[in-house]
Amino acid sequence: MVAVVVGDSPVRLWGLTPAERLERQLRAERIGVWREGLSAPPTSGTLLMLRGDYLYDARVIRGLAKARNAMLEVDVDGRSLPVAAHVAVNDAAVADAVLKGATNRIATSGIARISLADVAQGYEAGLKKLDRPFVLPVTVEGRPALERLTFSGAYKGVTDLVTKWLWPVPAQWVTRGCVRIGMTPNQVTAASLVLVIVAGVLFARGEFAWGLFAGWIMTFLDTVDGKLARVTVTSTKLGNVFDHGIDLIHPPLWYFAWGVGLALDPPVIAGIPLSWIYWAIFAGYVGGRLCEGAFQLFIARFSIFTWRPFDSWFRLIAARRNPNMIMLTVSLALGRPDLGLLAVAGWTVASTALLLGRLLLAALRKRNRVTIRSWLSEIGDTMDEQALTARVFAHAAPVTRKA
Repeated sequence: MVAVVVGDSPVRLWGLTPAERLERQLRAERIGVWREGLSAPPTSGTLLMLRGDYLYDARVIRGLAKARNAMLEVDVDGRSLPVAAHVAVNDAAVADAVLKGATNRIATSGIARISLADVAQGYEAGLKKLDRPFVLPVTVEGRPALERLTFSGAYKGVTDLVTKWLWPVPAQWVTRGCVRIGMTPNQVTAASLVLVIVAGVLFARGEFAWGLFAGWIMTFLDTVDGKLARVTVTSTKLGNVFDHGIDLIHPPLWYFAWGVGLALDPPVIAGIPLSWIYWAIFAGYVGGRLCEGAFQLFIARFSIFTWRPFDSWFRLIAARRNPNMIMLTVSLALGRPDLGLLAVAGWTVASTALLLGRLLLAALRKRNRVTIRSWLSEIGDTMDEQALTARVFAHAAPVTRKA
């Protein structure tokens, strides 16, 4: 199977025309692009044909690639229009004519008409959310809405309260600026790494305010790099490892550096040895990560934080970097940075204890042959779409559909 992009649009979304974006999406799915056109089609196999003036959800592309002898139609202004097809090479000319609007006769060719519901589902385990799949026309008037859609689509639905509610608007501005100046996601991640080091050094020197300033900028850029990669379709395995490797390693090092800074001006934390606090943070941090990994390895293939609504609400404040940074910031504002580190240690241990309890409960239910499902997959089935939890964590995708 190879793909052919039919046509294009001059309207750019995040610096890319729809056809350019499509080609990047196809490469990401390891689908070859046939550049010879239909005047010299492949001699055998199948063709995945997509109109180049539409914006496609990646799940739709993956689903259509698995279909055969199918023409995808979507609703545009109340009309059902063909936008993509997966057909045998011998049927490429007929499918091309249908996609270009020259004919609507596909019944005799054996090509079936299908809809979005036939090729893609809404639940995304990787991004911990429920988004409706989409294929939308790219137009000048629709550009702002489409850019908002692709940006919100790059966001995790279940995450911490800072990432969820504080960063989205400024992150969209900065992401757009990065696109304009040609800055790559890996360059943003590299800047984050520099700030990780700067913040750690400042913490260790006892310069907590400046360290927090550098640290908060780092956490913001940690949001931007992933969003930039997704909206420009430039995600790579190396970039993913680079980004997540930094995220995984630096938080406990920051807390250690904070303790080093505190030790410069004893007494510290009401006589509690710093070594005890370090071990509590380290054991709690590693234990929490192990609980998350064990859930996905032995229980289900989705995040423990998307198991039940309680888990998603808990993720907002769980002892991850951003909630812990809030505690450190508040403690410094109150003139007691020592209590901030103590709070981080206590909350890390408490969070891990709760995660361990949830893991054991899930293991017990699985042993009793109870189906372990993410509550996100139950929206529209056993959970109302208008329920508070669904409205908070499950992104919808309402976009004006103008042709």
